[in-house]
Amino acid sequence: MTESTPVLQYARRSQKELRLVAGSPSYAAVDSFQAPEETVKHFAYSPDGRLFATASSSSVQVTDAATGTHTISIPITTAVELAFSPKGTFLSTWERPIKIEDGSQHKNLRIWNTLTGEEVVSFSYKPQQNWNLQFTEDEAYALRMVSSEIQVFATSDFSQGISSKLRVEGSTSYSLSPGRNPCVAVFVAEKKGAPASVKIYSLSSFTANGTAGQASSQKTFFKADKIQFKWNILGTMVLFVTQSDVDKTNQNYYGETNMYMLSSAGNFDCRVTLDREGPIHDFAWSPNSKEFTVVYGYMPAKTTIFDHRVNVLHDFGTSPRNYVSYNPQGRLMMIAGFGNLSGAVDIWDRKTLTKAAEYNASNTSYTDWSPDGRYLLCATLSPRMRVDNGVRILHWSGSLIHQELVNELYQVAWRPAPADNFPFRTSLSPAPSDPLAAAVSTPVKAAPTGAYRPPHARGTATPTIFKREDEGGAAYVPRDKATTPQTNGSAPPPGSLSALQQKPKTRVIPGLAATATNGTEQNGQGKKKKKIPGAAAPELNGNGQQKPAPLQQNVSATPVKNNAADVNIAQLTPDEKKRRALMKKLGAIDQLKGKWT
Repeated sequence: MTESTPVLQYARRSQKELRLVAGSPSYAAVDSFQAPEETVKHFAYSPDGRLFATASSSSVQVTDAATGTHTISIPITTAVELAFSPKGTFLSTWERPIKIEDGSQHKNLRIWNTLTGEEVVSFSYKPQQNWNLQFTEDEAYALRMVSSEIQVFATSDFSQGISSKLRVEGSTSYSLSPGRNPCVAVFVAEKKGAPASVKIYSLSSFTANGTAGQASSQKTFFKADKIQFKWNILGTMVLFVTQSDVDKTNQNYYGETNMYMLSSAGNFDCRVTLDREGPIHDFAWSPNSKEFTVVYGYMPAKTTIFDHRVNVLHDFGTSPRNYVSYNPQGRLMMIAGFGNLSGAVDIWDRKTLTKAAEYNASNTSYTDWSPDGRYLLCATLSPRMRVDNGVRILHWSGSLIHQELVNELYQVAWRPAPADNFPFRTSLSPAPSDPLAAAVSTPVKAAPTGAYRPPHARGTATPTIFKREDEGGAAYVPRDKATTPQTNGSAPPPGSLSALQQKPKTRVIPGLAATATNGTEQNGQGKKKKKIPGAAAPELNGNGQQKPAPLQQNVSATPVKNNAADVNIAQLTPDEKKRRALMKKLGAIDQLKGKWT
């Protein structure tokens, strides 16, 4: 198919309306689609792109996505979440749980048949997170977790109840693999000193009484309170990132993250060793299921491609990025910095490992590749951002193909389509050259900007210590591995990391005058000294000039001893008494510091 095929389509939901928009080259509203008159709370495409469902305050409508005609109407008015099974045979709806007067449970999770519109089964499930059942790829079975027990239902007849189950004590989450031989990865968090673990069970090993059989693969580890699973498309390998809520090394406020790989067959497992300290921002499998990419480390983060045996294939270096995504064909790869970053986007050609494009997509809160892998949908959504809401369609090269500003845009998504329908050529295709695309195509490269600099520092070179690592600055050094002072007696150059890490040899007391070394004060030479009542007149030499005061010991070097035999308090001047009280406090602070170091 050509890249201007009309099968490309996306849906967007705003505060006032819901629209289906055709893809390249027209980007016009689909006239055959009749949007509900009420405000739409949520919409969803089926994974095969055949059906489109909307939830409003009056009903749930299921529509043929190709023709825009309604197929069934489900009489449910409070649905806020929708999800299709892999082939679109079943539609799941979730409502906010409510209390029923007779004390019975509210069945707020319901499964509907999209052909007949009948309800096939319902459950009570309060959390909105991970609410949906997980279906096998062939839709033969559906799984749900209840109190450390994974229950399996045969979709051919939900009325028969649980067909098999698996009970793993302490399990908190699970993930069903894709593929023809489905497996289930089960996570057990740390508890009472016991390590956390991930075990993989074949779905065929589940029993009627829930007795756990032999796991085909397992991995134990510590520092894991939460987990995120990602299977490859074939379902043969799973990557999972663990996160602890508290970092015991006190190096990261947000806890500690680690990455592991586990094969479903049990022939490979390892921890993915990352050569840069810091959190794991994002990771993604390639569509070929043979490699994956990880963005990790303190900013500027590092991006690396690994093969399925965790060997490094390519290192992209460091840059302020926190997002990675392959296009459906696996030919292009996007590495970007969204969220609290500036929105810089790098497009890499995976075949040649060269940067194909570089531009900026600022204020992007949602992005996704088109099914043909040639366009990027970048949207700014509410309530994440309530200004500049809208949709932008960018060609992979950065050309702006279509843009539409929408007041309070809440949701947007491409209509799914098989990636095999859009094969890539040997060479990457340029941006469309049709008149409509050329009329709105504008470069979106970011203007060169820099960090704020005070007026006195403008026009001068930035010291190395203040530069990012990818700009030639010094690498991040943890506190426990800080550079030690030089031992050859030479001082480090001003502005270097070692110079900033070294502590001053003498303590500077705020508000205390500097020690006199030449008969005059270092600060305020032209100021008059305040006359202290009762103070002795200064001694004069033969020329009528004031004699230089004797050198005093640096008050910050040795605290005044609190001993009546050494110091006669009655003979001290008011300034000396204040200085003595201050030194007592500083001595107490030093003692407290010594206890904690």
